[in-house]
Amino acid sequence: MVGYPTVRNIVKAASFTATLTLRHLRDEPARLPLLALRLLPDRVRAGARSAMGRTGALPRAYALWDAGRRAEAVDTVRGAAHGASPRRLARLTAFALAVERPEVAEELIGRLPEDRRRAGLAHRLALTTGRAVREHAAAPAGSQSHPPTVAPEEGTRHHDAMNDRVSTDTDRPGRTVHRVLHLVTNALPHTNAGYTQRTHRIALGQRAAGLDPHVVTRVGYPLTKGIPDTRARVEVDGVPYHRLLPWTAPADDAAELRAGVRLALPLVRRLAPDVLHAASNHGNARVALELGRLLDLPVVYEVRGFLEESWLSRDPSRSVEDAFYTTERARETACMHAADLVVTLGETMRAEIVGRGVDAAKVVVVPNAVDEAFLEPLPDAAGLRRELGIGADDFVVGTTTSCYSYEGLDTLVDAVAELRRRGVAAHALIVGDGPELGALRERAAEAGLEGAAHFPGRVPAAEVRRYHAALDVFAVPRRDERVSRLVTPLKPVEAMAGGLPVVAGDLEALREIVEPGTTGELVPPGRPDALAECLEKLAADPDTRRAYGRAARERVGRDRTWEAAAHRYIAAYGRLRGLGG
Repeated sequence: MVGYPTVRNIVKAASFTATLTLRHLRDEPARLPLLALRLLPDRVRAGARSAMGRTGALPRAYALWDAGRRAEAVDTVRGAAHGASPRRLARLTAFALAVERPEVAEELIGRLPEDRRRAGLAHRLALTTGRAVREHAAAPAGSQSHPPTVAPEEGTRHHDAMNDRVSTDTDRPGRTVHRVLHLVTNALPHTNAGYTQRTHRIALGQRAAGLDPHVVTRVGYPLTKGIPDTRARVEVDGVPYHRLLPWTAPADDAAELRAGVRLALPLVRRLAPDVLHAASNHGNARVALELGRLLDLPVVYEVRGFLEESWLSRDPSRSVEDAFYTTERARETACMHAADLVVTLGETMRAEIVGRGVDAAKVVVVPNAVDEAFLEPLPDAAGLRRELGIGADDFVVGTTTSCYSYEGLDTLVDAVAELRRRGVAAHALIVGDGPELGALRERAAEAGLEGAAHFPGRVPAAEVRRYHAALDVFAVPRRDERVSRLVTPLKPVEAMAGGLPVVAGDLEALREIVEPGTTGELVPPGRPDALAECLEKLAADPDTRRAYGRAARERVGRDRTWEAAAHRYIAAYGRLRGLGG
């Protein structure tokens, strides 16, 4: 990595962080203790929880929630509400809103007297549940939703990096794509997730294919994640990553759009890309569309997920009729219509996009893929198994993922508990972090899986294959929810490249990855008994596991490498307006 912070950027970062903190304090002060705890190192975090548990009911509730003891935290709040003053009730309600327990918040609001405080909490409850949206977000936003914040300079000139000449806009038709600017939410090196790995692998694949990819992250990142890195540009494996750092944190979505365009415009003029390639969500797409309009550049919108569906999956009380869902869906759809080309990850996702009225001719699939190195034999797992306390002959099933409810990891924990009751020396290995991690650890403890359920948390990307090597089966036990039926994940493809069989929930998006009886098995989602039965058969049949693994590696190596994906992108870019398509 290269890049150094400047004094100017350090001062800007301090100003940005201060305004961001003040806005959090103003808008959601009850969330700050939760965020602060998550930023602490594990040992310090545990000590902070212990201290908070001794200082009163509300701090104790925060500590219990952070430890994953959700039911106890809610019981503590409800207990503290008996006979509480309106002021204390309001604070307890704010906690319930901060941890997204709307049913508890509604219950507590009902005890408050009719006054401005109750009305304010009721409005925040409506925002939290998605029954209302903030006024500035009420209308769907497309490429022309906001007036241009910065007018293009007359006779804008573009630097053509291919032949090192300066050309005017009239020279652009028929040009071969050379430089691509990717607009993303977050990125390596600070955020390691499927989203950021896809961005990086696309960029590396495009470089290997002869393109010149650059990446720019959303306004304020990584400071918005509490990471004090003030560099305006870093390089990861030779890929340039640019940051947009304003003096103050944007107050709302409209202000963020204006800041994004204003800060990105000089960068785009300097880089003179041939294509603007935005990845989910619509916040990135709207910046790209406005920049494309100002500078007459084609825009690709890569739909990597449907975030309104992820939002819907986190609470069964949420509905497709809620204001948040309908607004986010409308904004996403407007960006799909406005883009020159839409890229997505699978045929199920493509069908959803076309079903929204988007021209099928401009929607292409570039599936999740792997780096060629993932196709190499997995490293020896004996050392890691010893570190984890797993016997050489024990059966290990697990996953690398983010710990969200729709991933169905509770089903995996319950299935492993059932396997052990049946006498199988089984272990669960769940690698990753997320809001459900604490609850999963508690669930494993309650199921008697001490020493047989392992949760190492998030690991560096370079370590992932080491954990793959410790597995006998890779599991994708996603719940039967819209987001799971639509979105195809990256992690099982990486596992398949290493020769691991995959057992997944029988859902449309996962059928695109797993062929039952060839590369793995599909089981009814949300059924620990069915998952345990399938795993028990595989635990007793190493020959079938090896056969599935060989077929999985062969399939991934044939058509799911980032090198192959890069050529798909080049072909897709060639169809764009004014670029020889």
